[in-house]
Amino acid sequence: MNARTDDRRRPGRPAGEPPAGPFRPVTRAQLPGAVEAFLRDPESLPVPVPVEGRPDLAESLALAAPLYAGTRLPPPLATGVLLGPGDLPEGTAALLRPLARVWADERELGDPDGFRARHPGGVLLAGAYDRLTLGAVRALLLATHRGPEHALTLISGRDGASVAWNAAKQYAVTAPGTDALGLFTDTDRPPRPSGVRVFDDRDFDRPDAAIQREILDTVWRRVVFQGHGKDDSLNLGEFTICGLSVAAPRRPGLLGPRCAYGLPCYKPEDKLVPLHRVRAAEIVLSACNSGPLADLALYDPKYQLLLNALDSPARQVVSAVSVHDSDRPENTAWMAAAATGADSVDTLNASLAGSHPYPAFMRFGLPVPPDRPLPAPVPSDHRPDPLLLTAGARLTALLGSGLLAPQDPLRPRLARLARKVDLWVARPTHLADQPAEQVLASLTADLQSLDHVIAEQIAADPETGLMNYPAHFGDRSRLDPGVRAVTCHCGRPAQEFTRRGLLPQIPDTVCAVCMRCGDVTFRLPDAPELLAYAADEVPRGGELTVRAALTAARPGPVRLGLFLPGYLREDTTTEPASVKVRAGADRTRDVTFTIRFRPGTAPQAYYFTVFAVQDLAVSTARRHFGVVPAGF
Repeated sequence: MNARTDDRRRPGRPAGEPPAGPFRPVTRAQLPGAVEAFLRDPESLPVPVPVEGRPDLAESLALAAPLYAGTRLPPPLATGVLLGPGDLPEGTAALLRPLARVWADERELGDPDGFRARHPGGVLLAGAYDRLTLGAVRALLLATHRGPEHALTLISGRDGASVAWNAAKQYAVTAPGTDALGLFTDTDRPPRPSGVRVFDDRDFDRPDAAIQREILDTVWRRVVFQGHGKDDSLNLGEFTICGLSVAAPRRPGLLGPRCAYGLPCYKPEDKLVPLHRVRAAEIVLSACNSGPLADLALYDPKYQLLLNALDSPARQVVSAVSVHDSDRPENTAWMAAAATGADSVDTLNASLAGSHPYPAFMRFGLPVPPDRPLPAPVPSDHRPDPLLLTAGARLTALLGSGLLAPQDPLRPRLARLARKVDLWVARPTHLADQPAEQVLASLTADLQSLDHVIAEQIAADPETGLMNYPAHFGDRSRLDPGVRAVTCHCGRPAQEFTRRGLLPQIPDTVCAVCMRCGDVTFRLPDAPELLAYAADEVPRGGELTVRAALTAARPGPVRLGLFLPGYLREDTTTEPASVKVRAGADRTRDVTFTIRFRPGTAPQAYYFTVFAVQDLAVSTARRHFGVVPAGF
């Protein structure tokens, strides 16, 4: 292996051309011949990259110069599939060919089980981003969850030139001394082991741009960005990892964030971090939906984090195809793995295997073989009325789990009912003077009164502590192995799974996840089921009609309401604010809400949440939509 560390002119570099590390910028016409020459001597010649018409890629080659010091043939994966070869510049397929031992026809993906039987082992999918759709990727991606031997790797980019650039980076060797490991998190305050630079919200809370300089001025071996956001951005306090590509054209008709419509960014623009300028051999985007498949994305590719990262110098990019619950365990596992050179995707997905029945992260760029094996995703006759037991279990959860703050106004009323239930659930000898029918009538009245109070509290303050129950209970649960195939309200396939509470005061929770819409619904077992239907877009100043499909757990009254994120509430009115309906068991009933938008509403992606309350249980259904300019 030739690990070049100086800037002497290498074979194949024209005289006077600026140094570009192990890469050589070429035109499209030059690419086929340059690839043929490189593959004859891949440890001496620079890898050709077509930068014609792509000044941003030429800049990335220059940024990559201090990051990589040589080239070599990487260990190939077992099977490769080229998606849409006609989309790619001539010569790109030849550059991809050594990255897999066998190449299969893309039509074989129509039979995922047969494909796996014929092609065991790791799979490489290569092609432009438009080709990375749910139909093409989903089955192979889900197989990844069964272990590293089923690893799925992707080589992609916003267009053919970007695909060629990402293929070229697979031949690059990280320069000696490039050892910096970084973790930037706005959702955790993890330990700070030696060897990893850790930054959290305390570091982001400063008026200057030091964090921005830290990210852009360091040459990283591996770096993680963890925070909330959409597929266009990731938040680090007032700093924002930005997916905007100035070079990419806008695609008319596709939804964009605020800046796509001439509005200022929702965060300080002097604290934006352009992701394509980050110099790192590996970038991990630990945010929900940081790398959606092409037909699941909210925004125009011009603004997508994933594509901006693929245009960067990074040889590997790790992104989240959907939602995930990465937190302290994943951060700790990643820091330990990064220090040993273990693969980030396998490490993160293994750590999350007890929380999700699907792989949360995808790998772009060939995997790094791990230095060591990664861990494997490690009778009473006393029968009170079921409603009494349900109420007792939910009261225990609300009062004893730590979900509600000590001063929460619900606590006194919940405590009074809990004392009643404690007596009612005792053996009948304790209630000889109180018939069961009277107990049930009293319980039902108390439940309906409390349901009304809960619904009014949520309508007035959707951020009330009660609404944090999915995360609070989920963090204290384990994943039940049974997973059910369901259909999301967007019409796509989804997965419904249950998290089993680990302590008596922690109830089970049921979640449905769609790769397009994320965590669509949350509910407790035997609580109302909800789905929400609405148009995908609404013009500024217009109305959005929402149809909530309610299936009650038992016959009786149910309270429903709808709320929007705090930053949208001043621009909207919702009718009705809340409503009480009488539902039959196992029969779906539709309830309609109307959201009216002010003409000044900022065009971008938003979401609404429909909630239902019955017997102290809150069920939610969330759906995304976009506000667009009138006539868009």
